[in-house]
Amino acid sequence: VVGPIEGSPHTHTIILLHGRDSQACEFASEFFEYEATGPQADRTLTALFPTTRWVFPQARALRAERFDTDMSQWFDMWSQEDVQERSELQVQGLRWSVDLIIKIIKNEELLVPRGRIFLGGISQGFATYVRGFAGLCGFCSWLPLTKDAASMMRQHSDAVKRFTSMQRLYVGDAKNGQEPLASALVPQLRSIPILLEHSRDDPIISVENGTGIRDKLEKLGFRGVEWHEYDEGGHWIN
Repeated sequence: VVGPIEGSPHTHTIILLHGRDSQACEFASEFFEYEATGPQADRTLTALFPTTRWVFPQARALRAERFDTDMSQWFDMWSQEDVQERSELQVQGLRWSVDLIIKIIKNEELLVPRGRIFLGGISQGFATYVRGFAGLCGFCSWLPLTKDAASMMRQHSDAVKRFTSMQRLYVGDAKNGQEPLASALVPQLRSIPILLEHSRDDPIISVENGTGIRDKLEKLGFRGVEWHEYDEGGHWIN
């Protein structure tokens, strides 16, 4: 956890998830090394957002089936070249990680309202998706279980049924207070601002995976999806 700056009130929380085979402390350290563009003398993120509390969760060590070893990851995956290959390996870890993030969110809601909590992540970190925030930020990522999600979207034309089936796919049956989605919440859910960024030269997760997230969210009716695509930048946040 980093911030707010001493003497500043706590107004917002940003939860950022690291990528596969990384660590929370390592990701935070590299993240804060970079500066934003602009005219300010101090362009560090802590200076630009002095009232923000930055929270970096740590993934647990899960068995990586392909490499036959334990690895820090939010869920197991067989291939980075084809992120949907053997997608059944993703389910158990994905649901465990969603449960963890829900608990972290509930702790942060004791400090600030959920309407002031942002969730983001890089690569596998953003793929661990849950609902109900001030905004979502995804960098160099993809949508897990894409084929299953696409199948469910084809099966249901009703918006509430689509969202409920998605919730069941990624979270499982009712757990941790995740009740079936009420129809009145769908417009609120669709209005959540979502920032997606990806570089064309990403050597790990191809940019087509990023556009895939964008297209699926737009088909679900999300109105606030903002897409940024860069020629250069690699597998990192720009």
